[in-house]
Parts: sequence; C-alpha cells; structure tokens
Amino acid sequence: MESELRVSVRPELNRPVLIAAFRGWNDGAQASSLAAGYLARLWGADQIADVDPEGFFDFQATRPHVSLVDGITRQIDWPETAFYHAKPRRLDRDVLLLLGIEPNLRWRTFSDLVVGHVQELGVELVVTLGALLADVPHTRPSPVTGSASDQDLVKELGLSTSRYEGPTGIIGVLHDACNKAGIPSASLWAAVPHYVSLTPSPRAAAALCERLGALLGIKIDTAELDQAAETYEEQVSQAVASDEETAAYVEELEQRADTMDEDFELPSGDALAAELTRYLREREAGNGESGPRGPAS
Repeated sequence: MESELRVSVRPELNRPVLIAAFRGWNDGAQASSLAAGYLARLWGADQIADVDPEGFFDFQATRPHVSLVDGITRQIDWPETAFYHAKPRRLDRDVLLLLGIEPNLRWRTFSDLVVGHVQELGVELVVTLGALLADVPHTRPSPVTGSASDQDLVKELGLSTSRYEGPTGIIGVLHDACNKAGIPSASLWAAVPHYVSLTPSPRAAAALCERLGALLGIKIDTAELDQAAETYEEQVSQAVASDEETAAYVEELEQRADTMDEDFELPSGDALAAELTRYLREREAGNGESGPRGPAS
C-alpha cells in the first residue's frame, strides 16, 4: 500500500484540515472540482504527494490522454489524484487539498490509503465537496447543503445530520473510512441545473467556496468565479431562449426557487439510483469518458 502513495514532501502542519473533491459522479457540472482547483490556485498550494493510478483505474473506462510537449514530444497524462498543501492568509491552520478522479477499482483500499496519510499528517477535519444535478435554475444562486454524521460536528459547524440512504460514490466511502478512523468529516453539496449538466458551473463552484469559507471561519475571495458566473448565466440564458419549452420550464424553476425556503434537501435514493444508471449509460456511450454527475454521500 505504501508504494502506491508517492510522498514528495512531509510539511510541518498546524491543525490541518483536508478539503477533497473528485471528478466523476460526485461532480455535477464539474462544480466541486472547479471549486477545489480554484482554491489550490488562489492559495498557491504546492503538491506534496500523489497516488499511483495503476491499481485504482480501469484505463478503458478512465482513459489517459496524450498531449504534445513543445508541439513535438508526445506525453501520456495519466489520471491523477494528488495532495496539495496551502497556508491561506487569515486562517490560523494549514489546509491540505486532495484533488483527483473517482477511482474505478479498489475503493476500500483507496480510502484506507487516503485516511492513512491523513492520519500521519495529523488532519483534524476532512471536508468533501460535491455537486449534484437538481431542479434548480441557472439564474439563481446555487443552493448548498452541509451535513455530517458526528453530532458534535453538526452543532459546532452549524450543519445538518446526514440522513441520506441510497447509491453513493467515493465520497461516501471516504467518509465511512474517516468515521471508522475517528476523524471528524463533513460534506458540502451544491445543486446545479440538470439541463446544463455538461457545462461547468462557476456559480455553483463559488457557492461551495463561500460555504466552505463560512465553515472554516474565513472569507474566500470568489471574485473570479463570480465574474465567470455572469458570463455563464448570459450564455446559458441565450441557449435556453432559443427553445420555448425549455424557457418555460426554466421560468417555472425560477418561480419555485423564489418561493421556496433556503433549506435545500438532497434528492431521494431512488432519484440518485436513476441518475447513476444514466451516468453509466452515458459514460459507456461516450467511449469510456466520464461525464459530470452528482450523487450524495
């Protein structure tokens, strides 16, 4: 197991928190991976370790990519799962970021590998970011729900108790491994419009960053994401306006969003099971390329 985790740096850390996001079924409209990648860049995070993908991916399902270096040399880019370290200003603790792709194989071993490294680094809290497809309009702020299974953490961070039952992704398995290891963990989920699921949602990414900032007790600068969200809304609105049926549907969602309370609830297990079926069918039709979908943990 140790050989599958390639550690390059072991930094001295102060009360570290781990923020994790995975591309794939947990990542509707790529919102959670966009948020995590944005935070890594915003905070100037440095890579400290990565996981060898050989034992965790079916490369026919999650294919490596070929790229050209200097326009001449061909390079294989393998699916990457990496740990990064950052020291955000105005935060009195270190942050670790885990960015990767939901593995295809050996989820329990993968989670044990992650949790083992987290324990070695003295991580005091694990926060996962996710995004799911829901009946929400692209013209309104993205709802974010936060949950935890630990009652003390629920009270301390102002979260809700997780009552979800149904299909899960690597995030759910990782939370289970954290729970067994005695590491407090919380989950943040943003809702993204299902009718533009293939378009990255900077609005949902910004909402996740803002909710994470509130959880950590700092304000996260989302100006770049907010600007991108304005462009996103304009482009999607133009596309929606070209179809009367879709435009009427979005208007209905807007009216519903304006009259509902702020508490967003995760879809039922049956709804997510159906979503998983669609995800697998579309991935198979797409010759192995994973598309963004969003299950709960």
